[in-house]
Amino acid sequence: MGKTYQIAVVNGDGIGEEIVPAGLKVAEKVAAKYNFNIETSSFPWGAGYYLKEGEFMPENGLEQLRGFDAILFGAVGLPEVDDTLPAKDYTFRVRTSFEQYVNYRPVKLFPGIQSPLRDKTEQDIDFVIIRENNEGEFVQNGKIMYPDTPNGMAIETSIFTRHGVERVAHFAFKLAQKRRKRLTNVTKSNTLIHSLLFWDTVIQEVSTQYPDVEYNKMYVDNASASFVLKPEVFDVILTTNMIGDILSDLGGAIMGSLGLGGSGNINPEKDYPSMFEPIHGSAPDIAGKNIANPIGQIWSVALMLDHLGESEAARDIENAIGKVTAKGPLTKDLKGSATTTEITDAVVKAL
Repeated sequence: MGKTYQIAVVNGDGIGEEIVPAGLKVAEKVAAKYNFNIETSSFPWGAGYYLKEGEFMPENGLEQLRGFDAILFGAVGLPEVDDTLPAKDYTFRVRTSFEQYVNYRPVKLFPGIQSPLRDKTEQDIDFVIIRENNEGEFVQNGKIMYPDTPNGMAIETSIFTRHGVERVAHFAFKLAQKRRKRLTNVTKSNTLIHSLLFWDTVIQEVSTQYPDVEYNKMYVDNASASFVLKPEVFDVILTTNMIGDILSDLGGAIMGSLGLGGSGNINPEKDYPSMFEPIHGSAPDIAGKNIANPIGQIWSVALMLDHLGESEAARDIENAIGKVTAKGPLTKDLKGSATTTEITDAVVKAL
């Protein structure tokens, strides 16, 4: 066998228990095909773990994860757990501690899938959202004061640093150089005249180092409309933590289902492990029914392998997904009736 990769596996909650094993089945198949090896270690962390142990991961959880090559993650959250906790105590904790400052979310119309945008084709919907993943609106820097009084108030402060903006901008421009050489900065600096004006200024400065990339700025309200009316104008989108979080779900919707969307929380320097997960949530209402769409998780496996340097295997997985969507079967979210297991087996067969 060739190189061996150590992968930490966190199924999480809800459908994570079904789709992560599906992704691993595809990973094992492609590893055998391309002569490398995947060794996994599983961690039972998430909201379910919190209900039992009072924490989403052990105090030394990050140290346990640090030595792995990558983390494959499902989803976190359950109805009986306070919804403000999963991001703070698991997702954001991993992203910031491991400097996963790039959130990489591709948007692509797979063969055979009818986008809700009835006139758009595979050539029209094919772009990547690069979301700054450690700073911005999600730093949770604020306070609620006197909430039960007439003078109650809440403050939430966004943080943008030159270092943080520059490093994600360089990643996005380098990605654009490998694609169609267009980058769109999606911002709202006409109203957030301090934080996002600074964001725009730093990105404009970085853009001068990439003269081969066409650089444009677009306000988020216009970008939201363009996702629906003319998605073909986008190649690489660079945007802030909160804007990217919202737009990437819209991207999943125009693909046909959030169940299709994969993503990576990436530390480009590989000083720490990166974490790969589908863009959807834990969907506890359909958990255990074997009907969840595993493609978002499987695509996340492809993104993980690409990050690890197994680019040919990653492309093969993506092509296999396309073969399955082109001919069927499809899951319920795509107006089909196939099970999670049937889709997984079909992707493995396509490989």
